[in-house]
Amino acid sequence: MDIIQTAVEGFAVVFEPQNLLFCLIGVTVGMLIGVLPGLGSAATISILLPVTYSVDPTTAVIMLAGIFYGAQYGGTITSVLLQLPGEASSVVTALDGYKMARQGRAGSALGIAAIGSFAGGTVAILGLTLVAPLVAGFALRFGPPEYAVLALLGILLVATLGNGSALKNAAAATLGLLLATVGRDPLLGANRFTFGSDQLADGFDFVIIAMGLFGVGELLYNLEHRARPQAAVPSFGRALPTRADVKESKGAIARGSVIGFFLGVLPGGGAAMSSLVSYAVEKRTSKTPERFGRGAIEGVAGPETANNAAATSSFIPLLTLGVPANATMAVLFGALLLQGITPGPLLMSEHPDVFWGVINSMYIGNIFLLVLSIPLIGIFVKILKVRTDVLAGLTVLIAMVGVYTVRNNAFDMLVVVAFGVLGYLMKKLGFEPGPLVLAFVLGSLLETSFRQSMRMFGGDATSFFTRPISGALLALVFVLVVVLPGVRALRARRAAAPKDTADAGR
Repeated sequence: MDIIQTAVEGFAVVFEPQNLLFCLIGVTVGMLIGVLPGLGSAATISILLPVTYSVDPTTAVIMLAGIFYGAQYGGTITSVLLQLPGEASSVVTALDGYKMARQGRAGSALGIAAIGSFAGGTVAILGLTLVAPLVAGFALRFGPPEYAVLALLGILLVATLGNGSALKNAAAATLGLLLATVGRDPLLGANRFTFGSDQLADGFDFVIIAMGLFGVGELLYNLEHRARPQAAVPSFGRALPTRADVKESKGAIARGSVIGFFLGVLPGGGAAMSSLVSYAVEKRTSKTPERFGRGAIEGVAGPETANNAAATSSFIPLLTLGVPANATMAVLFGALLLQGITPGPLLMSEHPDVFWGVINSMYIGNIFLLVLSIPLIGIFVKILKVRTDVLAGLTVLIAMVGVYTVRNNAFDMLVVVAFGVLGYLMKKLGFEPGPLVLAFVLGSLLETSFRQSMRMFGGDATSFFTRPISGALLALVFVLVVVLPGVRALRARRAAAPKDTADAGR
């Protein structure tokens, strides 16, 4: 009863004028940062840390939290309109969102993304309020073996994302894993595949690969086919999803909320893993999986819901255990320490105003985000009315500025061009860039967790099967890799048998 009363009193903290103002500032800045690929929420929060010294701790964290979940929707805008995913969680959205935009359905894509983001965030906040200690306790059971198997499962799911053959998708994912090994060894510190270049010592940044493959690569491919007629651009009157769109997306939004909430709690999982799993689930459960990658609205609704739910639920281990679930949470952890507040089990009792003030501010922040994004959809859609040659220049400009801001390194801009050429060649040869990028994101987690696990087990790989959680995940891997393909092949053979019999009878 005391917890419920304290939780309700947290709204009194949120509705203080100063906190409401900074919540609005946070989500607005977050959305703008998401639109500009490259900078990212973690870097933005780091830059703004000095600003928080002069304000109340609760107010500061409310603003910084707003930047984090606001950036998740902001990244959707360039993913849908320009196929420029500035965050790993936006890569999956670009697969169908950009195709919808080219079909004249950009408003529907952005609208359903806003609705899904609001729904996923709200569900995650409710879960954060009700079951934070329980879920956080479960997350503590995840060690290197569990993360290694989870990353392996994610990479196997990657092979289902493209519309080409599974072999080509697997080849693209393999290249992504190889690129993830470039740079310093995470455990030994030795340089790998750098060819003596100091510029490659830190490896490739996600933004560089994503900007090159999706942005510049798509631009080069479109220039080659510029003679083809352009898709119709929607007017402001069609800037919201129709009832049919919402009805078609309801299941994806519901499933994405649950997937994002639970995966967001896990360190190393977060928004990228959640959007990936959500997309794979929607494609596997759909009666028409061939629509995915060609403009399926569920391919936007599910991942966008999941990544916003994950962004919210990642606060659970931070606030209740003092364990940051991702890079942005690590920066927020530092922000709390600078304010003299130590995140962990005692935060709820020692600083209830901070704990419940931050959680309850997310309800208001998600409403602010919905109110801000829906009216602006018409403006975002008008970007598609810009002439193709001007839009191409704008795309390159955004890509180069976004990449340069990551490390202030001109060499990265040259690498983007190289990956742009690679993206063009992949598209021309029928390879999807999505599996490559997502495998790159998961590759470092897989390598580090696997090598740590093998050290724990003394080189005995069978120990993966003896741990309950990793064993259960490996069983799921077996089902996905062996059982399901076998069942599909058997069904296809049975379906072909009556046809062959009928042909023989003739």
